[in-house]
Amino acid sequence: METAETPGKLERSGWSKAASILGRIGLFVTSVAVFVFALMLLKAGAGPLTPLIRSSLSVDSPASALGFGWLSANLALSGSPVAATALTFLDAQVLSVKECFAMIAGSRLGAAMLVLLVGFIYVLRGKQRDLSLNVGLLSLLVTQTIYIPVLLLGFYLLSRGWINSWQVAATQDVHSPFERFFNPTIDFIQRLAPDWVVLLLGFLLVVFSLWLFDKVIPNFQLGESGAGMIQRMLYRPVVTFIIGAAVTVITMSVSVSLGLLVPLSVRGYVRRENVIPYILGANITTFIDTLIAAALLANPAAVTVVLVQMFSVALVSTIILVGFYRLYLHLIERLVEFISHRRISLVIYVCLIIVFPFMLVLIG
Repeated sequence: METAETPGKLERSGWSKAASILGRIGLFVTSVAVFVFALMLLKAGAGPLTPLIRSSLSVDSPASALGFGWLSANLALSGSPVAATALTFLDAQVLSVKECFAMIAGSRLGAAMLVLLVGFIYVLRGKQRDLSLNVGLLSLLVTQTIYIPVLLLGFYLLSRGWINSWQVAATQDVHSPFERFFNPTIDFIQRLAPDWVVLLLGFLLVVFSLWLFDKVIPNFQLGESGAGMIQRMLYRPVVTFIIGAAVTVITMSVSVSLGLLVPLSVRGYVRRENVIPYILGANITTFIDTLIAAALLANPAAVTVVLVQMFSVALVSTIILVGFYRLYLHLIERLVEFISHRRISLVIYVCLIIVFPFMLVLIG
């Protein structure tokens, strides 16, 4: 009797898997369409808002752009929508090339805040305080320390005219079909709403599209067996570096890839010394969605800014891994211990990473 039912069960299982795959594909296509539409809304709303950005928000220098991107990502708990906004501001000539570069860098500095928030949530749930908070602090400190030389290197490359030699031809053949499809809807929205509403709607739709991406991807996240396999693999910094880069490419979200570190660390699958190379790798490939956004804007300068950012992060990360990883690991671990050892130190640090970008906006 059991053998007679087996083919039927297998057939139903096959249909169920096929339906699940088709559902994921449909959700992925929908998320891409929403993402493209959101970018076009951002572009439509950004152009007329130059006086607001330049005067009211005082984003008129690389320092203020860095602070604005950092503060916005802190508030949004995501860097990708802020980076996409920076590209549309560049395309609309609201920001200069260096200001766009700085704003994207700021978006990455603020994006790591989400991992610390996840760590706090684990503490509130009664999970291991030290491990959960330390992973969040590691994500923030690694990102902050590498971006000091990244900013210097990126500004040097841009000032030396590398942006002209790295021009990438983004053809209208890619962008025009989207314009023909979405422009009637965008024109209709612009007739009904002021420019700041159009910009805000575009930003919210970028956030929503990235949420849709995350709804597709978590189905591929690691189970207990997968986590066990990674635990056996994470013993060399280079291996962990590649895994961090690969997971971020697959998920197209550094928040997802870094967010995985907290539960995996609490469960004992990932040791703290394995976390840093993972973060370094994730910080490079996190620009994939930003690079796609730049290409969709059909603006060679936007594509080049993202490539300079990726190159700078990759070069600094490689130098750390190959040149003085053990020293860097020791310094970061000492910083984490100093901040997390006392509650007052943790409070001061969190206040600083919120107040400092705000000060950059005011005095930049």
